[in-house]
Amino acid sequence: MQNLYDLIIIGAGTAGLSASIYAGRAKLKTLIIDKDKVGGQIKITAEVVNYPGVLHADGADLSEIMRKQAVNFGVEFASGEIAKVDFCGDIKNVITTSGEVYSSVAVIIASGAKPRKLGFEGETEYAGRGIAYCATCDGEFFAGKDIFVIGSGFSAAEEAIYLTRFGRKITVISREPEFTCAKSVADKVLAHDKIDVHFSSEIEYVKGKGVVKEAKFRNNHTGESWIHKVEEGTFGVFIFVGYEPESAVYKDQIEVNDRGYIITDEDMQTNVAGIYAAGDIRPKRLRQLVTATADGAIASTAAEKYIEDAKHRLGITIEASEPKDPASSNGDSFEDDTAEQIRYVMDRCTGQVSINAILNPDCKLSDGIRSFLTSFTEASDKMPVNIYEKGENSELERKLDGNLYPIIALMDKDGNYTGASFNAVPVGHEMESFVLAIYNAAGPGQAMSDDLKSQIISLKPVEIKIGISLSCTMCPDLVQAAQRIAIINKDINASMIDLQHFPEIRDRFDVMSVPVMIINDSEVLFGKKSLEEMVDYLSRT
Repeated sequence: MQNLYDLIIIGAGTAGLSASIYAGRAKLKTLIIDKDKVGGQIKITAEVVNYPGVLHADGADLSEIMRKQAVNFGVEFASGEIAKVDFCGDIKNVITTSGEVYSSVAVIIASGAKPRKLGFEGETEYAGRGIAYCATCDGEFFAGKDIFVIGSGFSAAEEAIYLTRFGRKITVISREPEFTCAKSVADKVLAHDKIDVHFSSEIEYVKGKGVVKEAKFRNNHTGESWIHKVEEGTFGVFIFVGYEPESAVYKDQIEVNDRGYIITDEDMQTNVAGIYAAGDIRPKRLRQLVTATADGAIASTAAEKYIEDAKHRLGITIEASEPKDPASSNGDSFEDDTAEQIRYVMDRCTGQVSINAILNPDCKLSDGIRSFLTSFTEASDKMPVNIYEKGENSELERKLDGNLYPIIALMDKDGNYTGASFNAVPVGHEMESFVLAIYNAAGPGQAMSDDLKSQIISLKPVEIKIGISLSCTMCPDLVQAAQRIAIINKDINASMIDLQHFPEIRDRFDVMSVPVMIINDSEVLFGKKSLEEMVDYLSRT
């Protein structure tokens, strides 16, 4: 059977990665599927100081180490959003929205939870224009401004401290009479000279004109209300009030509680044999890195025993992937790992595109682009790289008319614009976006159903700007989806714009959150979207 694994893990957060490390070490053929980037919630955590044995770590760095551990044990990774599952038989089937079918003897669901919204007046209307849910992604947009943090738990306390790097003053609004997190963290917040705390209080509404200008709060103990209002500029309201489980696709086949959390026993097994759940998708008292890690290890160990018994009963053999020798990658540093990924993808391109940069001497981003492309050519010289100063190649500038500078643009083998460009240095989370754009433009490209491709080809002409921050882990999904559409449909262009270097775009469209999609310089949409969601939206515009 094609795509048959011992174990499929849905979700590449801490619980999923922990489970994969144990499974890979046990020589199980293991696949992790996730619609987002590896790391889950921990990857947007700026500071980890409460994980045993780690004095201090950046969340994204810690998740990258976990990913490398999994890879070193032979674990495979696939990107995709789960459309449906079939857990009825001895072999479990997982189907993605792109039509890929993966099968396994056992499944661990570690898809986690998404930030919960409060539902107060103005929350949806001003999302991305003052209302935010990710301090790491959006904190920089509120530099020098007042910031309100809504919440009582660990996330609210931790992110309030992080936001002091940007905000003029941080005010925590807590419904509870005290913080519900560890006292050491709470005391740190209470002692901070840039943070005020209002307990037994809540937010009632936000209002504004384009962006948040006014918010009303109430003390539930005294009944007193007060309004924070600005005439110039705006202020931020960050919501950290817990999460909702990502369990909708499973609830018809396995047991969930009244809040949607998947019910398990102490071995993380659900009510269906061979199906386990780990991490934030389970009902639990403490949702922390350390408990997610423990859940993953327990689930994987329990699944290992089930898998061996089931394979013996079914009479099947599944060959595990060969583990990677960590010593073979010269220390497996980030630089070496990135170069290896670039070469891997470039060697699989069947055609060729040219990578063309037009630099703008008035923008310091130009130096970063030049350095980035120099490093890229050192990793792989399969695709030609051309670097021009503005005014040096009038024909190329004519083809890119309407774009910002500096720019990196991908041109096809005939010298025509593919529709994919970068007004940024596509490093960090966006390196994958850059490499995938080349792969999709040069061919063979990522797999896609004929029906979805036909829908993309039929879309009307449109110009898309994707505003990003290089610290945002949600931005690459939107960038990759938009540029994939542009590469297929020659009447659509999609440029990725680092808003740090193009504040005029940020200010013109009142952008205070990323990712943001600007359509035809008029319509503004915030938040990540899958390829299918974007195609559906564009087909209705």
